[in-house]
Amino acid sequence: MTVVIGILGLSFLIFFHELGHFVIARAMGVTVEAFSIGMGPVLLHFRKGATDYRLSLIPIGGYCSMKGENEYRKALDEKSPCIEGSPDSFYGVHPLKRLFIAFAGPMFNMIFAFIAFSVVAMCGYSYTTAGTTVMLTGDVPEYSDLSSPAAEAGMKSGDRILSIDGKPMEDFSEILSYVAIEGSETMTVEVERSGEILSIPVKTELDKESGARRMGIVSMEDSRVTKTYGPFPFFPAIGEGFVQTFKTLSVTVKGIVRLFQGVDIRNAVSGPVRVTAMLGSSVKEGFSEGFKTGIVNALELLALISISLFLTNLLPIPVLDGGLILFAFIEFIARRKMNPKLLYYIQLVGLFAVIGLVVLAVVGDIGYFIGKR
Repeated sequence: MTVVIGILGLSFLIFFHELGHFVIARAMGVTVEAFSIGMGPVLLHFRKGATDYRLSLIPIGGYCSMKGENEYRKALDEKSPCIEGSPDSFYGVHPLKRLFIAFAGPMFNMIFAFIAFSVVAMCGYSYTTAGTTVMLTGDVPEYSDLSSPAAEAGMKSGDRILSIDGKPMEDFSEILSYVAIEGSETMTVEVERSGEILSIPVKTELDKESGARRMGIVSMEDSRVTKTYGPFPFFPAIGEGFVQTFKTLSVTVKGIVRLFQGVDIRNAVSGPVRVTAMLGSSVKEGFSEGFKTGIVNALELLALISISLFLTNLLPIPVLDGGLILFAFIEFIARRKMNPKLLYYIQLVGLFAVIGLVVLAVVGDIGYFIGKR
């Protein structure tokens, strides 16, 4: 059941992505020859206008097949110097229209994330976390083998963290999130100790496996607090949706940047197997605690994955939307159509790049699940 839930969740995000291509392609005057929910053999279909709407056997995402998408192959076979197409085909429209069509898929991923975060804000939820009084890892037996940059900087167990880099900290989850993802190499930690306020510069460590920064602190077990988020009225929830969407986007970009700082990419990059399992498990656990909790858990995780899909698809790799956007932009600037032979070789390089990433992700997935056993 966990795997089924995960597959359905990912399939919905892929379908929503393809829906973006469909809507904007129609708006730009490009004929959509087929639009399918699911992949593989067609189970049911009906034709309306020029489009064949399909329900396919394999419930994984879907596809939007546009007229003339593969015209470059025909041009390649015929050794044509450029890719020609009819006015209602993908390569026949103005390059800016083609750019918008390619961008529409990732854009719909962002729209979904915004909607999901807005709904979560309207629902609201409560969560239990620890307060801001911390212990050093060296003073906790199960973590005593871990180094502690906080201890080296002069912090002590029992210190209550007030702010980091001038940003107030309300609970331990905020501390953990800020240090792990948003923090810099050296952070200024303001603490309260025996009624005295101290400002301590702490040089953090980068965990090569997770890509997160760490200070070497844990929460005090007896400092548990219950916090609430929302619920917000409609218009404030819309605003909160925007805030959370762009906050998550910023955090995700920083996470990608960490990949170039010596992080073990096999652990940092999650493949489809691990994402499916994590999504299914999170949703299943959420619904076991109640319908509202299940909805909130599902929407938050789907929003996070959707934003990751947005960024991934914008990478300037030819077989992804980002590659199509780049080609269309170059064609617009150069005011001439691209040579199909050049496009073919660039796409070949892009294909190998994607295959390499997939292999790394799958190897990471295998290592992840073996490690859990």
